[in-house]
Amino acid sequence: MSAVPVCALRGATVIRSGNVLLDGVDLELHAGEVLAVLGPNGAGKSTLLGVLAGDIAVEHGEVEFAGRPLAAWSLGELSRRRGVLLQDNRTAFPFTVQEVVEMGRAPWRRTAQADEDADAVAWALEIADVTHLAARRVPSLSGGERARAAFARVIAGRTGAVFLDEPTAALDIGHQEALLTRARDLALDGAAVLVVLHDLNLAAAYADRVMLLQQGAVAAVGTADEVLTAANVSSVYRTPVEVIPHPVTGRGIIVPLR
Repeated sequence: MSAVPVCALRGATVIRSGNVLLDGVDLELHAGEVLAVLGPNGAGKSTLLGVLAGDIAVEHGEVEFAGRPLAAWSLGELSRRRGVLLQDNRTAFPFTVQEVVEMGRAPWRRTAQADEDADAVAWALEIADVTHLAARRVPSLSGGERARAAFARVIAGRTGAVFLDEPTAALDIGHQEALLTRARDLALDGAAVLVVLHDLNLAAAYADRVMLLQQGAVAAVGTADEVLTAANVSSVYRTPVEVIPHPVTGRGIIVPLR
């Protein structure tokens, strides 16, 4: 891991309409790692991602990107350094998949990197398994196909940081595994990847570290084995679970007690 985090939160607190959405959160995301953010509905996962992306302001605390206050970066500078996939990736206009993915290259217009546009778009279409859909209009796609097209748009930017908010929610099991494998590959190539997930076992399989949020605060952070214990998960999700070893890998699998 690099000494200086790609992005960091220091005591980040977000309050809206009297409700505390984030409560003094500390976080560091480093180049070359996948950090999964977990927690029940309303725990603050999407708010945390929005703060890191610069879309949500904090009432208290500090937000840094590459060692500088986030506010010191222009929107154009940030868009060339981090890609963001939000939960709601609906497209209001009947763009083709090709056109949507090309939008991911918009921050590089009138720069030397614009020469990479065609290669970057073709690569992203292939990586996200949507090359065969390139000519299709986005409104005609299934939910999972739209999600993959949105992922392709984000990675086409070839940024050093990627923030993904529930990217697997609409995907079948095969595409869930494929997308997170691609996210893992991005980290292996040096990118910093933060992914919000609901599936604890997917997080355990693909993340270097996991952060467990509860009511806007950090309940635990560390490796999956350290954080995703039966005690932690049962307490945070208010649902009894057990953690059993995988018969081949030995890694823990989280199973609800029924």
